[in-house]
Amino acid sequence: MNLHEYQSKKIFASYGIPVPRGTVASTADEAVAAAQGLGGPVWVVKAQVHAGGRGKAGGVKVTKELDGVRQAASAMLGTRLVTKQTGADGLPISQVYVEEGSAIAREIYLSLTLNREKSRIAVVASAAGGMDIEEVAAHEPEKILSITIHPAVGLEAYQARELAFGLGFAGSQITEFTTILKALYKLYIDNDASLVEVNPLIVTGDGKLVALDAKIGIDPNALFRHPDLVALRDRTQEDPIEARAAEHDLNYVSLDGNIACMVNGAGLAMATMDIIKLHGGKPANFLDVGGGATVERVTAAFELILSNPNVQAILVNIFGGIVRCDVIAEGIMAAVQKVGVKVPVVVRLEGTNAKQAREMLSKSGLAVTPAASLTDAAKKVVAAAKSR
Repeated sequence: MNLHEYQSKKIFASYGIPVPRGTVASTADEAVAAAQGLGGPVWVVKAQVHAGGRGKAGGVKVTKELDGVRQAASAMLGTRLVTKQTGADGLPISQVYVEEGSAIAREIYLSLTLNREKSRIAVVASAAGGMDIEEVAAHEPEKILSITIHPAVGLEAYQARELAFGLGFAGSQITEFTTILKALYKLYIDNDASLVEVNPLIVTGDGKLVALDAKIGIDPNALFRHPDLVALRDRTQEDPIEARAAEHDLNYVSLDGNIACMVNGAGLAMATMDIIKLHGGKPANFLDVGGGATVERVTAAFELILSNPNVQAILVNIFGGIVRCDVIAEGIMAAVQKVGVKVPVVVRLEGTNAKQAREMLSKSGLAVTPAASLTDAAKKVVAAAKSR
């Protein structure tokens, strides 16, 4: 779950991390009032969306006039911002963040995330921070600095100093950087974060370090421990189908194909999508219904799948281990009848009572085609999709 910049900066400030003063606004009038309240000669108006690359996409405007604040807010609010990270549809702008201007002498990239290969939190930093950090990582990887943190020891002072030297800090800036990095690490641990990013961490004209931007991502598996963070969730920034799937404890990711997949188990789901591609089809989604493929969950899964107008056929690939295949078949038949599925459905069941389950599906009178193997299922569903 991602947080907006203004939400992230409020959390940053609570950990003692220096951030510019700012106020969130939902209308142009509120934006002007925010600028007046902040005072000063320069204001920055920032679109609040869960995506990077806002500056190049027109989602960040600097102005010295209150009329400029109004014009920037009016131009952003109620529209959709398209960046490299949003896809062609973009994300809706419901709020803007009005912030006091900052004198920028240098821009630094700094983030904490999980290094899955080492099973440790990694700190990634670069003296070449700012809008083009992705280009730096791709073309000048030697400019990217990284350390990993031992979970039993935590972030050590020498590691922070090592990064500070590598980033070109000197004197009191080394102490400032160490303090900020330790606070970011504590924030990461306390909130079960998956990402904490500052891009850029700036050096101001008077040599101080300030987090000019802030991004926090929270591990969704830990949200039950953080009701205060759940309250900050903005569902308008999420894929609506994926959001509905989460309400039913389904793991769903939208794709751009026309063959929907319903599978139990993430590994099996990946294999299912691969074999569909192998036989010339394109998956429309990743959908893991989990180990308990109940009637309710299967029904919800069918409803989600059919809410995508591009779906031309459905492949159900279930391994009946914990739940018997005949019970799963009953659930599939009940769900197909309840939802009113009008596209071809191919079902491959393996595991306990698989033979009985296939017989049940064959005799159901429903437009459900049983398959004897995963290859057989993939060929049948690809053919069914092409025939529509």
